[in-house]
Amino acid sequence: MCSGPSMEPTIENSAVVFAENLSRHFYSIQRGDIIIAKSPSNPKSNICKRVIGLEGDKILTSSPSDFFKSHSYVPVGHVWIEGDNLQNSTDSRSYGPIPYGLIRGRIFFKIWPLSDFGFLRDSPNSHRFSDD
Repeated sequence: MCSGPSMEPTIENSAVVFAENLSRHFYSIQRGDIIIAKSPSNPKSNICKRVIGLEGDKILTSSPSDFFKSHSYVPVGHVWIEGDNLQNSTDSRSYGPIPYGLIRGRIFFKIWPLSDFGFLRDSPNSHRFSDD
């Protein structure tokens, strides 16, 4: 289950999702994938976020107010994650890139609510992880 507003509108609060964990074992997580990971600030809880950058990527970061912008590089063995609801997400913009080892699985299917049953839709922020 993904709880909280950080992935709205892609994944609503309290949505039930299906995740697989083979991708993390084969290092095949890609930009745009939604993952479940251990929270870097609270290891007892899991977070659902979208992968924006992979190791070696240069990421344009901004504060939640979008006032201050800077660049960050994703170090080896890490990924940069953000919620789709950028105004209401605690993510790599706050705690930096997370180690690949914190990834628990890749979400690819929504089970509940039934009105959203099916494969995940594209990110409303897809410009954040384009190869351009």
